[in-house]
Amino acid sequence: MNKNRKLQIWTDGACKGNPGPGGWGAYLVWGEKALELCGGEVETTNNQMELTAVIEALSAIKRPVPMVVSLDSQYVKNGILEWMPQWKKRGWKTAAGKPVKNIELWQKLDQLVSTHDIEWKWVKGHAGEPGNEKADELANRGVPKKA
Repeated sequence: MNKNRKLQIWTDGACKGNPGPGGWGAYLVWGEKALELCGGEVETTNNQMELTAVIEALSAIKRPVPMVVSLDSQYVKNGILEWMPQWKKRGWKTAAGKPVKNIELWQKLDQLVSTHDIEWKWVKGHAGEPGNEKADELANRGVPKKA
């Protein structure tokens, strides 16, 4: 086994209207193996779907392995790398003293992140990066169709 091998994960969210029907997608690649995950909600926001995509991807991992999570959401990237440590110090409040939006999702993500060795990578969305395009396709597939 290659000790330098890392699990590659791409995540994305999609929303038709904001709020509105939304979907999330995650594409996980480990060597020759790939896993496609997607789902959605009838009434949600794009940010909630971006967070859910990362949560679902990390929840699917059964044992700790080094990984690279690539995402096109500045909201999630900044939340994890910059804002979350401060929110936690302030009891999950923003700098303005208001409750953090989507707190349940952020807290679940915080719990999952603490158990994994993750390298975060921001990628430009809709720019032809194959993993990101696949995650976008999955997110759109997850958007519930109207009955």
